Amino acid sequence: MDLVIGPLDLPAHVDEALAVQAIAFGLGPDEVAVRRQIVLRHMANPGARAFGASAGDRLVGFVYGMPNDRTHWWSTVVQPYLRAQGNEHWLDDSFVITELHVHPAYQNRGAGRTLITTITDTAAEPRSILSAIDTESPARALYRSLGYRDLARSVLFPSAPRPYAVMGAPLPLLRPQGLA
Repeated sequence: MDLVIGPLDLPAHVDEALAVQAIAFGLGPDEVAVRRQIVLRHMANPGARAFGASAGDRLVGFVYGMPNDRTHWWSTVVQPYLRAQGNEHWLDDSFVITELHVHPAYQNRGAGRTLITTITDTAAEPRSILSAIDTESPARALYRSLGYRDLARSVLFPSAPRPYAVMGAPLPLLRPQGLA
């Protein structure tokens, strides 16, 4: 079935999106409940937007993000790690990819690539930043193929069991030959 990528009213579809994230990221019900409140709070920020990937009437992937604000929790956590690497300036004038998840049954079909390029193509900021689990993974390979590079590694978020990497890329993102 073909996937359709388009704008997503994330607050109206938060439960569907978090069901995808729970499967893709291995979240339990308690963590989903916490993330629900976080997503709704994030989407109230100026410039926050989301896109979804649908197969028929089923949401199978989503991305959301917003212009970075140094007062946001994420920025305050990653800032000392970025400063230590001489990359603190990436927190300014950047669009943050807050979450990007695709249901495992729909991965490796270009949905993640299309979601992230679609949302960053609409960004006014000259660069994008994100965090990803600091291990070699298909997600990190995707981000590298789009032009993201490591800005800081071994970033520890409170209550996260694994370290993360902060990655950044100039916008627009790279496109492989033959892809728009």
